[in-house]
Amino acid sequence: MQDATTAHMKTRNKLSLALDIIYMNPPRLINALILGVFFVTSSICSFAQSDEDYAAKAHEIHTHIIALDTHLDAPGNLLRAGWDIGQRHDYRDDFTQLDFPRMREGGLTGGFFAIYTPQGPRTPEGLAHSRDYALQLALAIRMMVASHSDQCTLALNSADASKIAATGKRIVYMSIENGYSLGKDLTLVKTFYNLGVRVIGFVHFANNDLGDSASDLKGPEWHGLSPEGKALITECNRLGIVIDASHSSDDVFHQMLELSKTPIILTHTSSRAVYNHPRNATDKMMKELANHGGVIQVNSYSTYLASLPESTERNKALAQIYSKLSGRMDMTPEQRTVLMQKMAEINHKYPAPMTTFDIFMKHVLHTIEVVGIDHVGIGLDLDGGGGVKGLEDATCYYKITAALLKAGYSEEDLKKFWGGNSLRVMKAAENYAASLKVASTSSNH
Repeated sequence: MQDATTAHMKTRNKLSLALDIIYMNPPRLINALILGVFFVTSSICSFAQSDEDYAAKAHEIHTHIIALDTHLDAPGNLLRAGWDIGQRHDYRDDFTQLDFPRMREGGLTGGFFAIYTPQGPRTPEGLAHSRDYALQLALAIRMMVASHSDQCTLALNSADASKIAATGKRIVYMSIENGYSLGKDLTLVKTFYNLGVRVIGFVHFANNDLGDSASDLKGPEWHGLSPEGKALITECNRLGIVIDASHSSDDVFHQMLELSKTPIILTHTSSRAVYNHPRNATDKMMKELANHGGVIQVNSYSTYLASLPESTERNKALAQIYSKLSGRMDMTPEQRTVLMQKMAEINHKYPAPMTTFDIFMKHVLHTIEVVGIDHVGIGLDLDGGGGVKGLEDATCYYKITAALLKAGYSEEDLKKFWGGNSLRVMKAAENYAASLKVASTSSNH
């Protein structure tokens, strides 16, 4: 597919990985601002003339399929003073990529809203602070659902997706990104489960008390999962929570496959064969994942999709901002406003490069070719640094469908790709947890 937006965009790039790993990280909202602020001069999601038929068909298909994104970082925006996910926003104005109106425009039925906490000090104080921030985000999601009951509904199991979709409302699942917020207290897993969490990712940019990260510059600490990480596998299986290996080291990935009694998921991960980055999965890993019944949801985080030129001036400017932050997860609305203003200045002065929709689709198509349509889906990482030229915000999801139609995939294939596969993995986790309850009940009689 031709990229019709190249001339339209001057957009964002990453901070270097090292800046993401240092223990000064502000909330994921700030990472999203640093990693992805877009400025456009004309409409987005445009197609070449020859592709309009595919676009029209894609829009039609999205009116009656369940389309889920397994990694949405919008919850960080819920803590912004005056920001309303029920209202349509524009990233040129407030730097956000997802809200309910834009989800409807793009044909996104719903997704997994991530409770993300940046990796911080592994001290009692650091763990407690991360726990409290994660609980704050979980409650913010629950409040979002309660205050926008006309637009969305909280989903607690795989069957809820079709029921909610039938009402025309957006489907809200909850997930955790970075088990740092769980610390060494696995009783918290049940607490978050009761709040609605159904997927847990164990690590993020750095190693933690659960296991090794794919991108920690210090290298492996545990050579896979820690004892607490292995115990978390058992607890997730017991409760029916899907295990997410995104951001995990290869060793962690393989140990998760070995230890979990249910299929695991990569909620936002791309192909290492297309672009050699440790955050991506090799073809062999994908095949092992599929053989265990799992799914890989392709990411749109440009840094993981292709090699991008570095901007020394940009990184210096961002580093200066970071040096003035407390690094705590309790920034005031006023501090956030000042930070956003400074970020806008940097992005105007040092616009960052990003990769293209065509490169993103190379990852998608290669992944499908390796493991088949039954084991692939989408996790764009919107509002967490995701997005490429031509796929900038939630209004653009149908473009992926148009590209898959053009590549020869059927509507039945698309039903699997957009929701069927991830919901199947959820159902497997639910069934296993239910079987444990049945076995326990039988043994007590």
